[in-house]
Amino acid sequence: MDLLSIHSDDHFMQEAYRQATYAFEEGEIPIGAVIVSNNRIIAKAYNQTEKLNDVTAHAEMLALTAAAEHLGNKYLNDCTLFVTVEPCVMCAGASYWAQLKRVVYGTSEPKRGYRRVGNLLHPKTEMVSGVMAQECAELMAAFFAAKRK
Repeated sequence: MDLLSIHSDDHFMQEAYRQATYAFEEGEIPIGAVIVSNNRIIAKAYNQTEKLNDVTAHAEMLALTAAAEHLGNKYLNDCTLFVTVEPCVMCAGASYWAQLKRVVYGTSEPKRGYRRVGNLLHPKTEMVSGVMAQECAELMAAFFAAKRK
């Protein structure tokens, strides 16, 4: 195994996916997020809107808050957000204000994803999509299939 692979987008997305499975197990929409600084995970979260009875308790929002607290700074310009599903408009807006270095997401969200209204990320934020896209999409599909039963 290449030692550099532990710092790859796939490696960090696997942890975001693990967070999404926690959401799935708790009956939450299965989206997970991690924030990485200097190749270390400094925040992890998953959707908790039902648990916390809070429409803003998205994985990204919870991770941004935890990362800012960890660093003692609201600006996360040396950090990367890894999230299993394309962020919504609210989460993209929060990412803009946090001035993230990168946003990496798994699968697209054509109905509620931020890209349907244009690029809402900070101009200096690099966006990468499609990391573990199939796995992330399958988890979302399994969740909504179970809800329809």
